[in-house]
Amino acid sequence: MSRLAATLALLIPFFGLIAIGFVAARLSTLNADALGWMNIFIVYAALPALFFKLVSRTPMADLTRVDFIFTQLTTVYGVFFLMLLIASVWRRVTLAEGVIQAFGAAYGNIGYMGPGLALLVLGDAAAVPVALIVCFENAVHFVVAPALMAIAKGDARPPLAVALDVTKRVSMHPFIVSTSCGFVFAAFQISIAAPLQQLIDYLAQAAAPCALFAMGVTLALRPLKRIPVEIGYITLVKLLVLPTVMYLSLSWVGGFDRNWIYAAVLLAALPTATNVFVISQHYNVWQERASATVLITTLLSVLTLPVVLYLISSGFLTVEWTP
Repeated sequence: MSRLAATLALLIPFFGLIAIGFVAARLSTLNADALGWMNIFIVYAALPALFFKLVSRTPMADLTRVDFIFTQLTTVYGVFFLMLLIASVWRRVTLAEGVIQAFGAAYGNIGYMGPGLALLVLGDAAAVPVALIVCFENAVHFVVAPALMAIAKGDARPPLAVALDVTKRVSMHPFIVSTSCGFVFAAFQISIAAPLQQLIDYLAQAAAPCALFAMGVTLALRPLKRIPVEIGYITLVKLLVLPTVMYLSLSWVGGFDRNWIYAAVLLAALPTATNVFVISQHYNVWQERASATVLITTLLSVLTLPVVLYLISSGFLTVEWTP
């Protein structure tokens, strides 16, 4: 089997699950509310179990790679603030709209699609970087989004009240809690009883299929009425520019295992996260266009992700590193 065929074979289960969810939603008479309990299962049980499992089995030396975390986050937010500047200066949109556009270009579907795809493509070597990226990037997003929207929307609450609310949301988010627990178990090498470990394994195995199916349903229930012009450059940046810059940044800093760099590039190449639509809906800003951004980037990633995977599997993305 050629590398290209093997790459496509890796993607079929992922986009196949999204397609099944999409078709199921189109054929069903149920509305978006019917997806509520599945989303609760994914966010509060399956994905946290997966993140805990990945982190708890990892040596602490790998979990404390501050240089990797810093470089990855700096790259993501370099793109974020560049897009915010473009939206504000060139498109002359409001700060609130600019924030949503910037998230559309920088916030990938790392939670839903990232772990399953990266582990399938790169194996267990991708477990640590994926867990670190999902944990720290989401944590920063959970801080930046409400902080900037509070400024943009003129939040009447005192700054301390806003800060406490943000801190509470970040510290209590299931992704952060589960990853933090994983750090504790890894640091103290705490063993888990076999029945509990089996439960965690069951939940972790359900994470990717359920998340991708739910994503397909969500896309089907958000009809695309028109394609605004700004989605064109947002899509270009999200699917092509961000992964390219991520590769260049991590390669330039150096000192990282090639699988860590590949994992970061792969997650950077994922389509816009559905959370971007959730944020826009929460603040009642740019909702229809945020939904269109999620849909269009997801559809186009069917074309761009095979290219990224082929570049990784073919060895074209060479990495100089010191073990």
